[in-house]
Amino acid sequence: MMMPVDLLRRATGRKIPSRRLKRVAQVLLRLARREDAELSVVLIGNAEMQRLNARFRHKDYPTDVLSFPAANNLPTEARLLGDVIISVDKAAAQAKEQRRTFDQEMVTLLIHGIVHLLGYDHERSAREARIMTRMEKKMARQLCDLGLLKV
Repeated sequence: MMMPVDLLRRATGRKIPSRRLKRVAQVLLRLARREDAELSVVLIGNAEMQRLNARFRHKDYPTDVLSFPAANNLPTEARLLGDVIISVDKAAAQAKEQRRTFDQEMVTLLIHGIVHLLGYDHERSAREARIMTRMEKKMARQLCDLGLLKV
């Protein structure tokens, strides 16, 4: 049974493909064999992202994506994977810098956030970073194969 992906938009001023991002998130959970998991995706602006990054990572600047895994002490019937928070402002700037579409950048950040929730962490070591990058590339290729991402 497919669990819900909740998508909350708090960013303003930009056309965000919310329905499409929600669908891509559901497919990513299925690809990760976690279709039983519930996921929240929150789209915010740089100001709110900077506050979150300062509070939770002690880094006083806006980042592109943050992931917050669900607590392990939830009741067993709760299958909440966690939250992925994306700065729409940062995604737009990075898309321009890297000559990608806004949609490609949003999907890339969504993949990155979900892979973090699956337990991968590029900040632990160079080896972990390589493993995480491989996982992200694999998921992006699978989305391309399904026609959900064009790179």
